[in-house]
Parts: sequence; structure tokens; C-alpha cells
Amino acid sequence: MKIGIIGGSGLYEMDGIERKRRVSVTTPFGNPSGPLLCGQLHSRDVVFLPRHGRGHRILPSELNHRANIYAMKKLGVTHIISVSAVGSLKEQYKPMDIVLIDQFFDRTKRSADLTFFGHGIVAHVPFAHPVCERLRQLVGRAGREAGATIHMGGTYVNMEGPSFSTLAESNFHRVMGWDVIGMTNYGEARCAREAEICYTTMAMVTDYDCWHESHETVSIEMIIDYLRKNVAMSQAILHKVVDGLDPATDCPCQHALANTIMTAPVVMPATMRKKLHLLIGKYLKQ
Repeated sequence: MKIGIIGGSGLYEMDGIERKRRVSVTTPFGNPSGPLLCGQLHSRDVVFLPRHGRGHRILPSELNHRANIYAMKKLGVTHIISVSAVGSLKEQYKPMDIVLIDQFFDRTKRSADLTFFGHGIVAHVPFAHPVCERLRQLVGRAGREAGATIHMGGTYVNMEGPSFSTLAESNFHRVMGWDVIGMTNYGEARCAREAEICYTTMAMVTDYDCWHESHETVSIEMIIDYLRKNVAMSQAILHKVVDGLDPATDCPCQHALANTIMTAPVVMPATMRKKLHLLIGKYLKQ
């Protein structure tokens, strides 16, 4: 078992990692956000990647989710905990709270960029429950032990960005009943499922988007202030999760591609078959 951590806005380094080494990974889907930091945390193998690159230089719409997840898979990662700054769409989710979402709604225009399949190989992967429930529950327990205000469940609406919502958009998202809003995690979750990696999101609330009349409109200054406060808590939770994850437990996420590949191996284009071997090779041998 190897645990991947994807750090969002504010979480650019992971404290406590020993035997550090930075690894540049090549993928058939382009470059990941940067070199991946490999090492050990509580005697567990971990891989850390700052989602937006070191120095925060990559826009949400520029993120190469396929390359990021493929790089994790190539390094042997079996579980990913994603930390993400979000806006709250409901009164009860306050800045500094953590929502452990269990659903996504995608409002981006990037569907073709968020799957490893196509170009001659077709797979239809179940995605009704887009996060790993076992991992989500573990993060929930770790968060409560760390003293965080944890909300179990909720829908993360993924907007395009990079600008924040208009007031009309924010009110629309609220009317739809969604809980938090962000710009990054849906694509990660989709690619992680296709890569058969357990994945969950720690949605760290930084603001009320722009809908809340009694709170000032979201600003970069406000978000950065809450991000700084969130970093210490997210680090504490991640330490507990890494320490408590049972490597012996199997999970349906790790067999997500079973019986989903529609294309007969004999007609798969050789280039695509080679490109996807890391993901589908074990199924082509049957």
C-alpha cells in the first residue's frame, strides 16, 4: 500500500515526511503538476503532489488530472486523500469546517480530458458513488480526533473557474441543493476511479462564496487567511489517516474496471493498448 496526498490551495508541502526524494514522472498523458515528493510518514510509504504546482502556478482549468493520477498509479499509489479549498453554499458549513463530500456535480466543459479511455478503447466505469466510502469514514474519524468540525456527506459542484461565482450563479447552485463549490476535484475523482485508486476529498471551507448577505463577498485575502488556518488542521488529520489506514483491507474501488471494458482486445489500437497498459493490462490477460 502506498498513500497519495494531493495538496490544494495553501497545502504545498507535507510536514513530517522522512527519507524524502522528488521524482519526475513521465506519463503518456503529458506532464503532472510537477515532481512528486516520495517518502515515509509514520513508516508508511507516501507520495505528495501539490495540485497547482510549487508556487501555485497552474489554473484549475489547466490541471492535467490524467497525468497527475497516472503518475500516482505509476508510483504504486493505492489510496489518495485530496485536500481542496471550497466555498460553502449552506449556512451550516462555516469557514474552517470540513465537508467530507460523497457526491459531485460537474459544471465544467472538460469531459474528454477527464477519462483515460477513447481513441479506440471504450470502457464505461460505474461512478454512482464517486468517493471511497471506507477512506471517507477513516478521514471523518481522524478529523474528529483532531478536533475539526466535520460534516459527513454533501455534494461538491465543480465549476470551471478561475473567477469565482457571480451572485446569480451562487444562488442557482444553492437552489439546486448543492453543498460546496470548487474548481478541481471532480476530474481527480473520475480519473482515480478509472485508475482503480481509492479516493476521497477533504473539502476545507474558506468562505460563503458570494451569496451570504451578512458576510463580505469572497476575496483572495479572505481565502488566504482561512487557508493558512486550515493547513495545520489538514496536516494533523492526514497524519492520523496515514497512521490508521489498514493495508490489508480490500476495496471495490481497486477493481473498478472489472467487466467495464467494452472493446475486444483484438481490435484495440496498439498505441492505445500500450498507453493504457498500466491501467488495463491485468484485464487483457484473462
